[in-house]
Amino acid sequence: MLYYLSHYLLNAAHGTEWAAALSPLRVFKYITFRSAGAAVTALVLSWLFAPRMIAWLKQIKFGQEYADKAEGAGVAHATVKRGTPTMGGLLIVSTLTISTLLWADWNPLVALTLLALVTFCGLGFHDDYTKIAQGNARGATSVVKLVVQTTLALGIGIYLWLVPATSKLVTDIMVPFYKHPVVTGAVGLGLLLIVLTIVGSSNAVNLTDGLDGLAIGCTLIVSFALLVLTYLAGNFKTASYLQIPFVPGADELTVFCAALIGAGLGFLWYNCHPAQVFMGDTGSLALGGALGVIAVLIHQPFVLFIAGGVFVLEAASVMLQTGWFKFTRKRYGIGRRIFLMAPLHHHFQKKSWHETQVVIRFYILCILFVVLALSTLKIR
Repeated sequence: MLYYLSHYLLNAAHGTEWAAALSPLRVFKYITFRSAGAAVTALVLSWLFAPRMIAWLKQIKFGQEYADKAEGAGVAHATVKRGTPTMGGLLIVSTLTISTLLWADWNPLVALTLLALVTFCGLGFHDDYTKIAQGNARGATSVVKLVVQTTLALGIGIYLWLVPATSKLVTDIMVPFYKHPVVTGAVGLGLLLIVLTIVGSSNAVNLTDGLDGLAIGCTLIVSFALLVLTYLAGNFKTASYLQIPFVPGADELTVFCAALIGAGLGFLWYNCHPAQVFMGDTGSLALGGALGVIAVLIHQPFVLFIAGGVFVLEAASVMLQTGWFKFTRKRYGIGRRIFLMAPLHHHFQKKSWHETQVVIRFYILCILFVVLALSTLKIR
C-alpha cells in the first residue's frame, strides 16, 4: 500500500513544484528500505497489541487448561503451564499480514504466501479451539489437518505449473551444492516435492512448539536465511553471479520475511520463559506453512531442509519413535523406545536439562544449520 501510494504521489508531482519536495519518496522503490520498514512496523504492532490480546484471551478463557503431553509424562523441570493463554499465533499472523500489505509490492508470490499463512492459521485455530472445547490435547484429527494442508499445497503447485513464468519451479528439481537442475520436466515429482515441503514444514514447526520460545526463536533464525535467499533470488545480477535460480518477484518475499522477523521478535518478547502466551497450532502451522511456501517459490526446498535442521530433527524423532514403538510391539509384544520422549526437546528434558538450556542449545544448532544452508550459495 505504501509502495503504491508513494509511486502515485511521485507520478502526480512529476514536472510540478512539488517534485523536489516529494523526491525522498523514491526510497520506497528499494527492497531494503521497505523490508526494514516492514520489520519495524510488525515489531511495533506486536508490542502495541500483545498486552491487549493476552488480556482478551484470558478474559474469554482461551487458555491451556488441559495437561499437555510433557506434563502428563512427568518431564523433569516441567512447569505447569495451565491457564496460560494460547492462540497467540493470531497476533503473529495479523501483524505479519498487516505489515506485508503495507510495505510489499503485491504480486502472485506474495499472494500465495499470504494465502498459505492465513489458511494454515485458520486450520490451527480450529485445532486449538477444539482442544479448548474438549478440554484435552487431542484437537482436530490428523486426517483433517493433512487433507487441508495437502489440498492447499497441491493447489499452489498446480498453479505454479500452469503459469508459464513459474512452471520451472515445479518441473525442474534443484538440489543444494549443484548449480543446474538434477531433473527437468518432472511434473509429478515436482508436485510431490512441493506438497512434502509445505506439509512437512508446517507440521515440523508444529511439533517443535513445545517449550517457551523454542518454535518462534528457531523460526526467526530460519527466516533470516530465507530473507537472504529471497533477496538474492529476486535480483537477476546476484542470482546470475551466484548461479542460483532467478525468480522474478521473489525479492518482494524479502519484505514478507522481514515482517515475519519483526512479528516474531515482538511475540518472543512475551513468549520467552516463563511464557505469558503460547502461539498454539494457530501460529505454528501457519508459520511452518509459510516457510515451506517461500522455499518452494524461490526454488530452494532442499535448502530449507538444511536451514530448518532443528525442525527436521524434531519431526524425525517423532516418526522414528512412533515407527519403532509400533514395530517392536508387533514383533516382540512390547513396544520399545529410541528416545526417552518425543519430540526431541522433551527427550533432553527427561535427561534433566532445564527448559531454557534446551531452548538456547537448540537455537545454537539452528544457527549452525542456517550457516550451512547459506554456504550452499558459494559451494557449487
